[in-house]
Amino acid sequence: MRELRYNPLTGQWVMVSAVRRERPWRPKDYCPFCPGGEETGHGWEVLILPNRFPMLSFDAPKPETSGFYRRARAIGQCSVIVETPEHGLRDLDGLSREQMVRVVELWKNVTAELKKNPGVAYLAIFRNKGEEIGVSLTHPHGQLYALPFIPLKARLKLENSRNYYNRHGECLFCRVLKEELKGERLIYENGSFAIFMPFFASWPFEIHVYPKRHVQWLTQLEGNEVEDLAEAIRVATGTLNEVLGRDMPYSMMVFQAPFKGSYEFYHLHIEFYPILRDNGKIKYAAGIEIGTWEFTYDGVPEENAERLREACKKAMERLGARGRCPEALE
Repeated sequence: MRELRYNPLTGQWVMVSAVRRERPWRPKDYCPFCPGGEETGHGWEVLILPNRFPMLSFDAPKPETSGFYRRARAIGQCSVIVETPEHGLRDLDGLSREQMVRVVELWKNVTAELKKNPGVAYLAIFRNKGEEIGVSLTHPHGQLYALPFIPLKARLKLENSRNYYNRHGECLFCRVLKEELKGERLIYENGSFAIFMPFFASWPFEIHVYPKRHVQWLTQLEGNEVEDLAEAIRVATGTLNEVLGRDMPYSMMVFQAPFKGSYEFYHLHIEFYPILRDNGKIKYAAGIEIGTWEFTYDGVPEENAERLREACKKAMERLGARGRCPEALE
């Protein structure tokens, strides 16, 4: 069974897939993403594989529809992005600059490919890291879902950015970036990208990565922008892994514009949601967050931004990273 079920109360589609029950849970005797496996083979640096336990598929059956509730085909694509042949790397800050560029180029190429598919409305490229997040396989990897609908969070961002553009004649994201580049929550910048903790952070060490140029899709990155994004991702993950002196569990999401329509008012961006508020202390999304989708922030974002800046300096030195942290801007 694989289908989409519509929630009329929130306007969301819920992805239902019975095959997800069969996915492996942290196997100790083998890794399906290591070189030499049945699906992986040899001689690759970065690899995209079909998810063997997908929520979506282009050959999903058409569900029966009757009565009050709506069902739809779970049409789409679920893929795994294996970021390196090296099983033991802990995070993307363990990749070389050149290897991270290959990963970003894959993101860009798969975006271009799926934009041509009339069945895809939205592409979600994301990454989960850490046992606390619930990662089932530890080999460094990300994922993508090519969705037949625009997810609710993206729709809300589109609506708010469209309304702001209509009122003020400027991109809302560009204005956010302008405010954050003033330095109070700025963590890092290079020629094309900036990393900052947003004024409205929900997670204790939440960081966002924005391109300085107004673009909607990864496919629009040109020149040094791919390399600069790769470097920013290395620095972002390195900073998160330094700030508490341990590996930081997190989820990461790449937000692009939808594939159908015109979205000049929108802006490509990446968000990291680290779930620790201190060593051994998880920021749980509990009653108020789950029940209302409204977050509480325990602490002061600017104080945590300062901790992230100090961690960024260490990460940049360890990685030999290009770019600047706020102190170098003063």
